[in-house]
Amino acid sequence: MTPDSFYDGGRFLDTGAAVAHARQLVAQGAEIIDVGGESTRPGAVPVSESEELCRVMPVIERLAGDLRVPISIDTAKPVVARAALAAGASIVNDVAAKRQDPAMWRLVAENRAGYVCMHAQGTPETMQINPAYTDVVREVGEFFSGCIRRLSDCGMSAEQVILDPGIGFGKTVEHNLQLLGAARSFARFQRPLLLGVSRKSFIGRVVGAEPGARLPGALACACLAVAAGVQLVRAHDVAETVQAVRMAEAILAKQDM
Repeated sequence: MTPDSFYDGGRFLDTGAAVAHARQLVAQGAEIIDVGGESTRPGAVPVSESEELCRVMPVIERLAGDLRVPISIDTAKPVVARAALAAGASIVNDVAAKRQDPAMWRLVAENRAGYVCMHAQGTPETMQINPAYTDVVREVGEFFSGCIRRLSDCGMSAEQVILDPGIGFGKTVEHNLQLLGAARSFARFQRPLLLGVSRKSFIGRVVGAEPGARLPGALACACLAVAAGVQLVRAHDVAETVQAVRMAEAILAKQDM
């Protein structure tokens, strides 16, 4: 629900178009619908609470009684999260989980909602200026470990938490590849792992493709992620991703026999 997302920005600003698209995604196999009103692409400028609410609330209100799958609100603002949960969302997808103020965490704990804890270095506006790590895999793991403790202190149970290494959020191409290659190492936290790689710029830099031509690269990442134990894949292209993932799962099932 933004005019400036890197791939499909502006296509679903109209409430009716967004609702129809969500229904289509569920028909294609989506098991969660994620609704966001503030772009998190590199360089994106923040929007006000009121603007974000105006973008997402009409859609969530219409979808809440209509869909058979959970609705996730993609926001860094507790006010927006509270309104979305009251309207029927049941997951908060927080790209600003690296926060000091616990208001968002207490809100999620009180509502017994799901919580996507995503790692990011910097903000969308600044994150790709000069991302730097000594050891990105170790540092993201340390972030997860510390965040799980803080979430528990705020009353959130482990069962509410999903971990997201934040591919593309304050990472270079090399950092992203290292995190994807080490995805299995995050299984030690015994929480579901979510991966969002769909058509992101690091794919383009590896294979030399613009966003519209990055689907094969995104599907390769999704299949390898599933093989590494990732349970949730965030995607623009639902039908293609579902087919690729189901095929990967069928092959992996035979390996385990």
